[in-house]
Amino acid sequence: MTQEKDVVLIHFEDKPAGFARVESILPDAKKDWYHVKMLLLQIPLQTVTWILKNDYINGTEYTMGGNRMRLERVVCPDDGPARDTGETDAQKTSSSPATDNRFSKGKVISLSNIKKR
Repeated sequence: MTQEKDVVLIHFEDKPAGFARVESILPDAKKDWYHVKMLLLQIPLQTVTWILKNDYINGTEYTMGGNRMRLERVVCPDDGPARDTGETDAQKTSSSPATDNRFSKGKVISLSNIKKR
């Protein structure tokens, strides 16, 4: 069930068209219809308000201006099984960020020194 603050994928004519975050869902004057305010996650950011039935908010296909539309709530996938990096268990436990060569290439920049200039 899609709720406020959920991210949805907007399908236009059966093709993914973009993402939006549901900002608010407020009842309309017509029974069982709602004003759904969404922040379109694109550049530039834009808000839209669509008047939709609860079924449409939750993924049932509908038409808007003669075009087939559908909202699909986005669920964050789990991380799944750990990736195999080729390291042995002994290598994984013995390396630390201080001794790991992957981390020695970076440079620390003091933001306080930059601020003073």
